[in-house]
Amino acid sequence: MKKQEYDYIVVGAGAAGAATAWRLVDKGFSVALLDRGKEMDPQHYPSTGSNWELRKQTDFNPVSAVRNLPSDYPIDDSNSPIAVCNFNAIGGSTILFSGHFPRFLKRDFNLKTMDGLHEDWPIEYDNLIPYFELNEKEMSVSGLVGDPMYPEIESLLPPVPIGHAGTKIAEAFNQHNWHWWPSYSAISTRERNGRAACINLGPCNTGCPQGAKSSVDVTYIAKAKKKGLTVFPECAVSSVIVENKQAKGVKYFDSEGKLQALYSRRTILAASAIGTPQILLNSEAENGSKGIANSSGLVGRNLMIHPLGYTEGLFENEIDVDIGPQGCLIYSLEHYRNPNEQFQLGYMMHVLRGTGPVEASKSAFSRRKLRFGANLTEDFQRFYKKQLSISIICDDLPNPDNRVQLSDKKDRFGIPGVMIKYRVSDNTQKMMNHGMTQAKKILKSAGASKTYAFGPVRNSGWHLMGTCKMGTNSKNSVVNEMGECHDVSGLFITDSSCFVSGSCVNPANTIQTLALYLTDKIVEFDEHAA
Repeated sequence: MKKQEYDYIVVGAGAAGAATAWRLVDKGFSVALLDRGKEMDPQHYPSTGSNWELRKQTDFNPVSAVRNLPSDYPIDDSNSPIAVCNFNAIGGSTILFSGHFPRFLKRDFNLKTMDGLHEDWPIEYDNLIPYFELNEKEMSVSGLVGDPMYPEIESLLPPVPIGHAGTKIAEAFNQHNWHWWPSYSAISTRERNGRAACINLGPCNTGCPQGAKSSVDVTYIAKAKKKGLTVFPECAVSSVIVENKQAKGVKYFDSEGKLQALYSRRTILAASAIGTPQILLNSEAENGSKGIANSSGLVGRNLMIHPLGYTEGLFENEIDVDIGPQGCLIYSLEHYRNPNEQFQLGYMMHVLRGTGPVEASKSAFSRRKLRFGANLTEDFQRFYKKQLSISIICDDLPNPDNRVQLSDKKDRFGIPGVMIKYRVSDNTQKMMNHGMTQAKKILKSAGASKTYAFGPVRNSGWHLMGTCKMGTNSKNSVVNEMGECHDVSGLFITDSSCFVSGSCVNPANTIQTLALYLTDKIVEFDEHAA
């Protein structure tokens, strides 16, 4: 039997892998895209049924240990106050993400130069501008041009309407003379590319049956399939094949549990800042030892998670918090890198709409505000459609002690899972406490009768970054400035593992933009090598 070989193998069909695969196929290359998860059917997403909140706690739970689907691998985050959130599928975590889609800011790429902290990225924000524009076009990003934090953004679909709730909270920001802006959203507010416009159904983080939310299965992957992309769903990559210090392909278990091998000229890992180090650490070096691309000792280290504080305001009268995408209302960068604060870095204030009736009930019950019996309906109505929240998304510095390691627990194929070690720094806790205090001020100014706050929030570890750091020196980085592993030629990483530092804004846009940029660099390198 002739061995099957592609120009490129891409591992991981989420935000980065989908963008990478599309870019390669668009340039005429043969590409295999592999993912542990299955292809999704939007007709069966939770919000197509009345039990959507129950399914959000079961098969669509963001925490794999709770979800426990055949596509999941063990993630032990008992040594972290923040649980890892992900989703294994063709479309990856974009199936469940809220669609909030800002860019990292220019200053984020120059942390050492601008703030005297950690180090600068080996690439500049300006290098990425054309790729941000390309990604925002392909992902049908909506928003409002003119944000003083992003004066260079010139083309967007109309913003998701902020409604009465957004107007109330925006007026409160105005009272304090603080920055705010309608959310940048990976949500089509107009019919585009054969996808329908958003109808403000609301629970975007259980999948969008309307197809308006730009999960990558309906954007990049759908377009790439038409150009010849080969997708391997339900295929769990266990390791990279390395010969003579060169990547030759991958080993994977198919849906029937059979070990297979797939070969390519170049291999690209884009399995997330958890999945990518897992594969590298589980791969076998040519001397028989476990772990590749790790002469620096940094594979899995410098994990950044975006610790999140949560502040909620309870209003006397109903507001329209049940209408529209929950995670795409307005945001504020008033406290981004403010030198007058008593902490380093900064945070984003991200205003969220309310939850569903079951989640609202659980929230009230946890505060002993929901009494079963004759008062149940009255107590419930004091909460439902009257909650407006502000999350405090904290930038955290890379720390080598915050890391991903292989664990003794294995998935159904015998592939080792991962153990997460993460500690919220004193600086981050100061930042979070400050943010929750400021958010309470805003909510009270908006008319909230009561406010609540706590943090860090346990099930909020969506924004995973930094475990295979990019740099020019092989002694203190895993990949070079075009994403190639220093130790293994032909092995590239294009996901958020590469991030040198973070930001206080959601990373999805920057993850995909970096993936597009690095993919072009890989192709340029190949062309010169040829």
